[in-house]
Amino acid sequence: MNQYVIAIDQGTTSTRAIIFDHSGAIVSSGQMEHEQIFPQAGWVEHDATEIWNNTREVIGSALSKANLTRHDIAAVGITNQRETAVVWDKTTGKPVYNAIVWQDTRTQDIVDELSKDGGGDRFKQKVGLPLATYFSGTKIKWILDNVDGAREKAEAGDLVFGNTDAWVLWNLTGGVDGGVHVTDVTNASRTLFMDLETLQWDEEILGIFGVPRTMMPEIKSSSEVYGEVHGSQLLRETPVAGILGDQQAATFGQAAFDTGEAKNTYGTGCFLIFNTGEEIVHSKNGLLTTVGYKLGDAKPHYALEGSIAVTGSLIQWLRDNLGMISSAPEVETLAAAVKDNGGVYIVPAFSGLFAPYWRSDARGAIVGLTRFVNKNHIARAALEATAFQTREVLDAVNADSGVPLSELKVDGGMVANDALMQFQADILGVPVIRPKVVETTALGAAYAAGLAVGFWKDLGELSANWSEDKRWEPQMDKAEQERQLRLWKKAVTKSMDWVDEDVR
Repeated sequence: MNQYVIAIDQGTTSTRAIIFDHSGAIVSSGQMEHEQIFPQAGWVEHDATEIWNNTREVIGSALSKANLTRHDIAAVGITNQRETAVVWDKTTGKPVYNAIVWQDTRTQDIVDELSKDGGGDRFKQKVGLPLATYFSGTKIKWILDNVDGAREKAEAGDLVFGNTDAWVLWNLTGGVDGGVHVTDVTNASRTLFMDLETLQWDEEILGIFGVPRTMMPEIKSSSEVYGEVHGSQLLRETPVAGILGDQQAATFGQAAFDTGEAKNTYGTGCFLIFNTGEEIVHSKNGLLTTVGYKLGDAKPHYALEGSIAVTGSLIQWLRDNLGMISSAPEVETLAAAVKDNGGVYIVPAFSGLFAPYWRSDARGAIVGLTRFVNKNHIARAALEATAFQTREVLDAVNADSGVPLSELKVDGGMVANDALMQFQADILGVPVIRPKVVETTALGAAYAAGLAVGFWKDLGELSANWSEDKRWEPQMDKAEQERQLRLWKKAVTKSMDWVDEDVR
């Protein structure tokens, strides 16, 4: 009875359910991809109803593979793609528009308008974030301004908002039949609306955006019982007891609980989080200030974050848009066929440049092309782009913290790529370490839920579960490292100043 915890990992490209045992090992999992919708250049959407249907499917798949029932599950944890905004009618349970994904750049005009009074850092001291298309707040405003009848319904109290964590939780706990409308502090800290000090919605900023307070979910900690799974669902009566945004969940799953600890997750994008403990640290080097986690009534832990928009999705682009590969692992085979990148650098600024530049006017660039270059060099340059972007973020973390990281814990799908991890160690000049359980995002959500119901007793028990799988030591000499970085930085400048009045 109650020997396991299940985590729902609602990601950018797929939804997964993973069942963990007490040692943090994976027992079984289910996964389904959902459609990536691109109505026009710069727009990225998901069908929130499809995501919810897939969530139910993957829960059933994970349970059936392990021959388990709800009676075996102690708690449910949720982790999710952050900043992806869902606005739905609480009386019908239906979204009024597709979910607008974190990568979407359609709200640049809203950002520009709001920046006229106080600049791009207008709210940063209070919320830790610059004005950018990345965050949920501008997406909510766009839906209210552009979907017929949405603003009237919102002002009448019929519409509610959530990142996908709140959407999944609301449906799990009953939907129109008493669904719980809650988010946790980590997701709330990605909206542009939460005061980092009070951990509450800021009424003044909501007013400036024109977003009714009634739309917003109640903010709770990352680890407490929010409600029970409702009705005829497979997990009915099981407590839902943990929520963490995906990058904070990966940090938690890496057992990086203490000040000065960090991890880098290699997924659709790449996200480096550095734990600053109970102190709010405001970056001077282009990083975000965010909430790392909050356990029940305990004080929150804060973090600095370097967000990179495009890493794994660059490989996906090579596959789906260019047809250069038929599966993601092929990129490593292609890259291994050449000794270097042939002078090619890819700056994947598909949604502008995120940390540390925050340049919405940038767009993707491939530079250094000659007749010598072939698809092997391009594959290698695509992998290396992830490592170069991570180096720039790590430099910013080191500058803000004043204490250079001596090693980097890594997780996410791309860490299976040995060539990438070796190049990452080379370009960083510090060891890169992969844990035995690389599904740290789902594990972090499971940990938060399990702590809330006593399945795990404390953080020490979770730390004891962590173990190293593989370590890559830097091998590149300093002169070559500096040459590569110089050329990368030159390539980045070529991607800037592309978007103007005629180009979006």
